Amino acid sequence: MTMNKINQLFTCSKGRKLLSLYFCAGCPTLEGTADVILTLQRRGIDMIEVGIPFSDPLADGPVIQSAGTVALKNGMTLTRLFGQLREIKDKVHIPLVMMGYLNVILHYGIERFCQSCVECGVSGMIIPDLPFQDYLDVVKPVADRNDLRVIMMITPETSEERIRFIDEHTNGFIYMVSSASTTGAQQSFNAAKQEYFRHINSMNLRNPRMIGFGISNKQTLDSAQEHAAGAIIGSKFVTLLNETQHPDKAMDLLYDALSK
Repeated sequence: MTMNKINQLFTCSKGRKLLSLYFCAGCPTLEGTADVILTLQRRGIDMIEVGIPFSDPLADGPVIQSAGTVALKNGMTLTRLFGQLREIKDKVHIPLVMMGYLNVILHYGIERFCQSCVECGVSGMIIPDLPFQDYLDVVKPVADRNDLRVIMMITPETSEERIRFIDEHTNGFIYMVSSASTTGAQQSFNAAKQEYFRHINSMNLRNPRMIGFGISNKQTLDSAQEHAAGAIIGSKFVTLLNETQHPDKAMDLLYDALSK
């Protein structure tokens, strides 16, 4: 049995700092999912979070909320998204992680969702509003059977005890949210955030960590990558993708922003 692509990525990166991007499937166009994924892979992105649009995304700031609204208006559904992913399965070599809210996944069915992930070459999922006990009792057994990784988030408000518990019961990586607020680009990470990053780093957790929320320039990228295995960028890329309507042009602008 081949190793899960998420575990493979962190095992084989050998100290190289990773970059993961988020985009919302169905935005800016309904049929653009494959083009975005294949372009990001070609442009050197290590892992992609594929957003499942939802009408009430609690953890998301205005940029990603707006993208979800556009995607839903365009007619994006989970069934349609899985169909698009299935078509490019053999061309995608990097890990794909589905990111979506529990309501949508429950409506589709947990068992069916995990089976569809496997059929489409998806390696894991992030469900921001999944209660940890429900993860342990309901989601984890199904995910484990299908060799899928369920990625849990921690914030500056998460207790050390809780972080260690999450570390013990998950596999893949831990998503470190840079602040307790919603997603959105920031110009810099202040001293308190840097101290949070350093503190988590000093805990010597079993799982590697990726830092997300607010990364949009060289300062925030360097800070995230210094204290973790890599960085996750969402709002900044979603904004550029909407502005350019073209993933390659969006990547040009993103790499330019990350160099300044």
